[in-house]
Amino acid sequence: MTQKTVLNAAHRAFGAKMVDFGGWDMPLNYGSQIEEHHAVRRDAGMFDVSHMTVIDLHGPRVREFLRHLLANAVDKLKTSGKALYSCMLTADGGVIDDLIVYYLAEDFFRMVVNAATRDKDLPWIGKQAAPFCVDVRERRDLAMIAVQGPNARAKVHALLSAGTRAKAEKLGKFVAYEGDGLFIARTGYTGEDGYEIMVPEGEAEALWNRLHAAGVAPAGLGARDTLRLEAGMNLYGQDMDESVTPYEAGLAWTVSLDAGRDFIGRPRLEAQQAAGGPPRVMVGLVMDEKGVLRHGQRVVTANGEGEILSGTFSPTLGKAIAFARIPAGTPGVVQVDIRGRLVPVRVVRFPFVRDGKACEGM
Repeated sequence: MTQKTVLNAAHRAFGAKMVDFGGWDMPLNYGSQIEEHHAVRRDAGMFDVSHMTVIDLHGPRVREFLRHLLANAVDKLKTSGKALYSCMLTADGGVIDDLIVYYLAEDFFRMVVNAATRDKDLPWIGKQAAPFCVDVRERRDLAMIAVQGPNARAKVHALLSAGTRAKAEKLGKFVAYEGDGLFIARTGYTGEDGYEIMVPEGEAEALWNRLHAAGVAPAGLGARDTLRLEAGMNLYGQDMDESVTPYEAGLAWTVSLDAGRDFIGRPRLEAQQAAGGPPRVMVGLVMDEKGVLRHGQRVVTANGEGEILSGTFSPTLGKAIAFARIPAGTPGVVQVDIRGRLVPVRVVRFPFVRDGKACEGM
């Protein structure tokens, strides 16, 4: 049965084209996906991300539990509100999910995991938490709205009380603050500055409408996908899953092999590191010819074949971009099989776009 967020009626009232997204009825766009993309890059846009799963973790041993559960080092979190991006791994080092965890108190952390992985994440987290006597609570009473873009923070600030606004204006990146009944986190999935705001479900539509009245444009899944790919951000289930390690998914920066911490999946990561790296790596591709790079297309390199993971036309760059997983080593000339024709592409470092502008080499 298709699930609906509390903002479903609001999306339809705004004329959204709705699609099934991992079992959720979600807006693809509200008219022009390209205009929504540019609104976020140039001004401010908002996304309904209420389908994401918010989990509160309580208990005196919750930090100890997260040191065991996550590949990144939760000990980096020492100030209330500070957030960390990490992967949660299988015993064999495969990515169960990528997530954000917030430190709120020594006995209280908050975690946000992907909607499509909820049904496997919750049992896994519960199983791992049990020996540490950690209470795992899903927060279905919360909705979430992401407000992103160069003017996003200012437009949110205009809606806050003076005290909360003063606190929000001083927030560093990847830090959250609770005020005015909102959990305001300076995080996002677009490569732009902004907030992801958790709000009680009963107040979500009013906040959505206030943001729209403040000049924040509604944006759908289509723009969210082109924005996150330009920003070099992975999509779970497409760019990574349980068959790959973080090292094979371009996420080595999220792995912390700190001494004395035996997290789940660590032996496989240490083995790949000892072998000089993983057998496959994720790279960015740019195609200067006309056309679009799409998921599943064959990639030919000097070391063998790989495939396109995420691919799209970049509205900011005006050309096709993609993530691909290819054999490790110097790739040589790289080509993509597009309907039987091998088309040359360039291997580049991602992100492709930062702060609304093309990165060097694009």
